[in-house]
Amino acid sequence: MNLQKFLKPISTTKPQWLTASLALVLLLATACTGGSTNTSTNTDPATASSAEGGTLVWARYGDADSLDPHRTTTTLSWQIFDQLYDTLLAFDDNGEIVPNLASEWQVNDDGTEVTFTLNPGIQCHDGTPFDANDVKYTADRAISNDNPSVTKGAWGPISEVQVVDDQTVTFRFASPFGAFLSFMADPFASMLCDSNADAGTQFGVSSAIGTGPWKLVSWTKGDEIVLDKNENYQKFGRPVENPGAPYLDRLVVRQIPEAQTRLAGLQTGEVQLIVNPPLDDLDAVRNDDNLELHVAENTGQNFFFEFTISRPPFNDIRARQAVAHAVDVDAAIQTAFGDDLVQRERCPISRGVFANDQDFCAQHGYEHDPDRAKELLAELGYSPENPMKVILMTSTGDNREKMVQIFQSQLAQVGIDAQLETMDIGTLNARVKQENEKTSGPSTFDLMDWAWFDPDILYQLWHSPGAYSGYQSPELDAMLEQTRTTVDQEERRAAVNDVMEYLLTNAVHVPLYTPGSLWVYATRSNVEGYKIGPFNRPVFNDVRLQ
Repeated sequence: MNLQKFLKPISTTKPQWLTASLALVLLLATACTGGSTNTSTNTDPATASSAEGGTLVWARYGDADSLDPHRTTTTLSWQIFDQLYDTLLAFDDNGEIVPNLASEWQVNDDGTEVTFTLNPGIQCHDGTPFDANDVKYTADRAISNDNPSVTKGAWGPISEVQVVDDQTVTFRFASPFGAFLSFMADPFASMLCDSNADAGTQFGVSSAIGTGPWKLVSWTKGDEIVLDKNENYQKFGRPVENPGAPYLDRLVVRQIPEAQTRLAGLQTGEVQLIVNPPLDDLDAVRNDDNLELHVAENTGQNFFFEFTISRPPFNDIRARQAVAHAVDVDAAIQTAFGDDLVQRERCPISRGVFANDQDFCAQHGYEHDPDRAKELLAELGYSPENPMKVILMTSTGDNREKMVQIFQSQLAQVGIDAQLETMDIGTLNARVKQENEKTSGPSTFDLMDWAWFDPDILYQLWHSPGAYSGYQSPELDAMLEQTRTTVDQEERRAAVNDVMEYLLTNAVHVPLYTPGSLWVYATRSNVEGYKIGPFNRPVFNDVRLQ
């Protein structure tokens, strides 16, 4: 491999801008919604000192596609613009909503108005004050009919955004929207300074003015993004200890596609943080005293089975139940991923998301019971001589192909002949929808994954016509609408429970696991204060280099 093609020298003179980068990368890796899994030992703080300043180089497998929160949904993009912008609200380490740019908020009695009061004295990167006009600019731009945000639906049925005064802004809705407050803590609801309008088509490319802890210096597409610390940054709700500007001076985010090359750069010290080292080399990272491994937890990501119900056999609940009973998910996880990369998920929403309750979901799901699977198949007319023939589809990535191979073997033991098909995620999304719209041909089901921060993901997946034109029913639609229009949190929790019970009992959505394997990070051991925030959000404010 040509390591020098991707690894660039860093000046040893360490001007101020150089220091900020290092802190940013270090903070990302240590925790996610209560902490990441650390599997090596840091240098003893009694024998090492940490300093402010310096540059941290973070190597990733790909590049952002935009720094405009309204033009992209990729993780590689939002993990960058989450550094540049801030949100009205924030998630704390437990995934709870807390004040951020907004010091407080009020919801009217019928849930159709939400009023935010902003913290005073916040500055945009260009020195202009951040106020209610910037909030209105951001929201109006996101819901514009001319050029709407790709996440417009997540903003809800907004009818008006009113500037009450410089520090107060009111959102009005055509109907109550229970997911709005949690969305205001998500990077896709990042607040943009209205001076970005002057950049025209260069906004999100060479210009990105926000209030976040880092400022855009340059973006060489396909190569690297350079960020400097925002000297005027004030911490309000981000889950960090540092009250002001990051300790590092500069963060360099570099694209190194090959996992082995990223790991080699980390081992030599050319980079200080990498994402997704080769899974086969994780023990080498764990056993290297110069490195530290961090596994993201509570990423909001959920892998599950879903079924084509437009034709037999999966239009019969017994066929879906047979699959759910046939697979031994815990054994498959252990074989494919080992002990510390993946967690069993029993809910249709992932761990860390509001209303996730493993005990509740376990009561309504299906345990591994191959004998019951065989009984159900026999009721449908299948036998060892006449197995149920289906296609199991999935997308490429980490060890999910190994997972479906294990599932294939388990299914065969009860009399289900599953042919495997693997494709990229874009092709899988299109194929699932296509299969659901067919009424003949071999039946399919798939191992799918989605990630979201709120149970509103269930509405996006399963409310008619659904994300993939799959399972639909008026009863389920009515329950899903309740999860959106219910504003009281405990009442909304009950509404989400009703939906999850329906999906589980009817074997519509069979949860499998929530992966840390997609988001494994490794740092040099001299990186101190590196943290993975809630829902896989890198935070670098506390990072120092020893």
